[in-house]
Amino acid sequence: MPSEIQHLEVDIPIEVIWDFIRDENNWAPLFPGYIQHEKINDRQISWEFKSDLGIMKKKVTLVIDIKEWNEPRKVCFELKRKNEKYIGEGYFEARALNKNKTRVSGYLEINATGPIGTLANSLLKKAIQINDEEVAVAISSKLEEFKNK
Repeated sequence: MPSEIQHLEVDIPIEVIWDFIRDENNWAPLFPGYIQHEKINDRQISWEFKSDLGIMKKKVTLVIDIKEWNEPRKVCFELKRKNEKYIGEGYFEARALNKNKTRVSGYLEINATGPIGTLANSLLKKAIQINDEEVAVAISSKLEEFKNK
């Protein structure tokens, strides 16, 4: 199962980070291949994006199912394909280092199954690493903008 964890420290108070995280409109568009998203209810978001794994390119719709919301500390979620079973999970965690500095961590694990699951998992491992770094930069830049509003 491909997985990746990212940590970054930002000069932003934890309260500002949670104001940002509370609204999926702030962060959902920052992921590579983003097409659109829709809030289904307080615990679910439908998220559509283009997946590009080299030889495998397709439009993917995932449902983010929030399993735990412990503000201002941690959000845990599962990922599912629309109308299908579990394909992954992850979390977002924030820890105040001082009044104006926060350590942010994000974890994502994906498990492709089916006839090409093994191939997809090997391609996903590399894609997750690249995308996580890209997302970390995008989110930290957006948080800086958000902080200055």
